This record gives sequence, structure tokens and C-alpha cells, in this order.
Amino acid sequence: MNLASILLAAVSRDPHRPALKLGDRTVSYAELDDASARCAGYLRKHGVAPGDRVALMLPNVPEFAVLYYGILRAGAVVVPMNPLLKPREVDYYLEDSGAKGILAWHTTEQAAVDRADGLSVAVTPDGLTDLLAAYEPVTGLVERDGDETAVILYTSGTTGQPKGAELTHDNLCRNVEVSNATLLGLGGGDVMFGALPLFHSFGQTIALNCAVAAGATLTLLPRFDAAQALEILVRDRATVFAGVPTMYAALLAAAGDDQPDLSALRTCVSGGAALPVELLRRFEEKFGCVILEGYGLSETSPVASFNHPDRPRKPGSIGTPIDGVEMDVRTADGAPAATDEVGEIVIRGHNVMKGYWRRPEATAEAIVDGWFRTGDLGARDADGYYRIVDRTKDLVIRGGFNVYPREVEEVLYEHPAVAEAAVLGMPYPTLGEEVVAVVALRPGADADPAELREYVKGQLAAYKYPRQVWIVPALPKGPTGKILKRSITVPPPAAG
Repeated sequence: MNLASILLAAVSRDPHRPALKLGDRTVSYAELDDASARCAGYLRKHGVAPGDRVALMLPNVPEFAVLYYGILRAGAVVVPMNPLLKPREVDYYLEDSGAKGILAWHTTEQAAVDRADGLSVAVTPDGLTDLLAAYEPVTGLVERDGDETAVILYTSGTTGQPKGAELTHDNLCRNVEVSNATLLGLGGGDVMFGALPLFHSFGQTIALNCAVAAGATLTLLPRFDAAQALEILVRDRATVFAGVPTMYAALLAAAGDDQPDLSALRTCVSGGAALPVELLRRFEEKFGCVILEGYGLSETSPVASFNHPDRPRKPGSIGTPIDGVEMDVRTADGAPAATDEVGEIVIRGHNVMKGYWRRPEATAEAIVDGWFRTGDLGARDADGYYRIVDRTKDLVIRGGFNVYPREVEEVLYEHPAVAEAAVLGMPYPTLGEEVVAVVALRPGADADPAELREYVKGQLAAYKYPRQVWIVPALPKGPTGKILKRSITVPPPAAG
């Protein structure tokens, strides 16, 4: 079993079909097959062995797919990384995963590319072609056991450093199989619009792997822009769109009073954050395409539940579990919750990760008796449909990207003027949530909000830094001295 087998199967069916599109550039399945096979040969010649980890740090460009499947074909493990990460973040990912090297897009900060002790490549389209041309293709693939790790996706709660969720070949292959069969219904004639970041579990499974498994075409957009997205959807006659709620809002705004021809679009799926019912209604009314809302996490490969196309939809719900997956709601004492009773959502099935990379204690805490504890509060109605009520974690979801407050707080604490810091998410109309920091300064210290904002901006990815910083005399605390975030009140984030 090797996840890359989905590519070999697609090539055998129709090698000349377009696999990837980016602007005027088209890559056929035969070309993707050859380039990924040469990538496997290149990695093998440079000492990458089965089971080794290789970091992949690219935006949504065809080279992502080439290197992704090349790493898998070599039997190695992909460690996807956001190309917006700064050097200090790259250091952590590489050190924690023990990566053999890093393959990064040429626009990534060179300082980040140079972090790897071993293999380090700044990828450009022409440069990659020239580089791989000299290596013999590995025409097959290295077989791996189904329970061996294929991808390590880094995620975290609100405490501690990010943790690497180990997703196995079985996890990902089965999640793709079920998602295609019961949700997307992709075939060789379909065009999937790929705006979701491929380094993220949602984009990787639903856009890239589902499209390749079906022999469909994935049309790419490196950085989401609603006007460009509409042009691509019309130009390429896209049939399936997968996005986060902020993308749907942006598409509506970009269209304005115009009526773009999206008649080819038959299915839209939404995940990553709760989709407002009014937004769903407006989008469907405007474009005449049904949105299927679902739920999942990096630790669940990611798809766990959805509003299915062959069953009644319930706007505002995350639907029902996909085939082979069980979900439940548990009370604080671990007992099953009653109908409509709020509790923690737990998940069991083929989609649940192997565990957290080299963190047995965190794994044991997260997976209890085979059930993955999501940390999300929800409820199940009498028809078996689930809804998310709130998060037990302080995770901030800004425009579909996860921001972990502790990571931002630790950077703030490194500023010499900062005595206390709390980072929280505040409701924001276009992004879902905005990152806001509340800070108390050291006695006699001097710093203004702009200085602190720029300090964090220089050390973390652009989507993580707080757009607003509020300086207060002191932060509210409980009897043990712990900062009480629920007692913090700040003005709503200003537009822009």
C-alpha cells in the first residue's frame, strides 16, 4: 500500500489527460508520473531511504504534486509546511520531524530554505525540470504497509509546541476513496478547483488526492483571490469547488451584480470553520450550486462528517459521519450524551491518525479506547446530524487558517517590554475571526501597539500576527494566577 498508487492508477487509465493546470500551463498525467518518478530517483541518489521524512514547502503550483508523489514513491514521509513560515518556525518543524531535507519554493525566504542540515532545494519550474532530467525515474513505487506513516501534518492545541499528526497510507487512501464515492463523485471528466492550500489536510485530501485518484483535472490558484478564482471557475468550466467559508463570502463580493457563468459547477463543499447559514443561502441563490458543509481535523485525514448529496441537508449542521467512521458526543465524565445534549465530539474509524509523532503521552491523551477526542463541543439531533457548538480549545481560525494563541503569546513574551500577554480570536465579518492581543507592559517599560504588532509580524507567518494590540495595566487572573481570557474585553477589530 502506497498513497502514490492513486497516481499510477490514473496514468494507466488515461496518461494524456490534463492532471494539473496553472494559468496557461498544463501538466498531463504522463508528465506528472515521469517527473514524480524522477523525483523519487533523485531522492534515492541523495540518501533518502524509506521512512525518512522530507519537508515540502510550496504554494499551490504543479511542482507541489510532483514532489509530493515523488517523496511518497520513494517510500519517504511528506512533511508539508506553509511557505509563509518564518525561519524560527521552520527550525522547529525540521528539528522535531528529523527531516532529511527540505524542498521549498524559490520565493520562500532563503534563510528558511537553508535551515535543513541535509538536502536543501529552492524549487523553480525550469530548475526542477533541469534538475530531475539527469536522474533515472523510479517507475514503480516503494511498497509500504498500510499502517506506516505517509504524511506528518503539524497541528496543536493551545498549549505546548505544535504536534505532528501521523497519517498513514491507509488513513489517506481510505479517506480519499470514501470522499470520492459518497461526497464528490469525481470522474475523469471533472475539473476540481484547487484554491485550498495543498500543504493543509483539507486541500491535500479533497483537492489534490481526490482529483488524482479520479483522474480528474486540478486547476490551481497559488494564493486565493476571489476575482481570479471566478475567472478560473468560468474559464476551466470547473465542476467541483472546495473552500472555507471566507472564500464563499469573497466570491459573492467579487461577483457583485454580475452573473458569472458557473453552470458547470455541480458541487461545492465547505469545511475548516462553521459556514453561516445566511452565507450558504446567498451563495446558492446567486450561483445555483448546492454547498455541502462538513467537518474534520488534521488528525482525521481530515474528513469525518458531511451533509451528503444523497440525503437531506441541514444548513448549520456538519451532517453525518462518512462511511466507516463513527462519531459520538460525550459528557465531561465520558458518558454518551443524550440527544441534543452538548458534549465533546469524539471520532473513531479508518480516518483517525496513527498518533502524534514521537509524543506517546499526547497520543494517549487524545485517543482513548480508540476514540479521538476532538476538543470540540457539539451535539447530535434526533436524526443523527451533528452541529458544532463551540471549541474547548482557544484555537483561532482566521480565514480558514489555524492560529494557536500560545505560539503568538510566546513571541510577545520575548519582547523586552512585555510582562503579560493574551491572544484571542474576535469575531470578524470577512475572516471569521481576527487575531487580537492584549498586553501588559513591564514596570517602566515603553512600547506602543504598532511596535508590538510589527515585532510579531517579523517572526511569524502573515496570517498569525495580531492585527490589533491593546495595552492594559494588567490582565485579569484567577486565584491560581492564571490569566482568565474569558474575562478580557476588548473593542471589536476595526475593518482592514
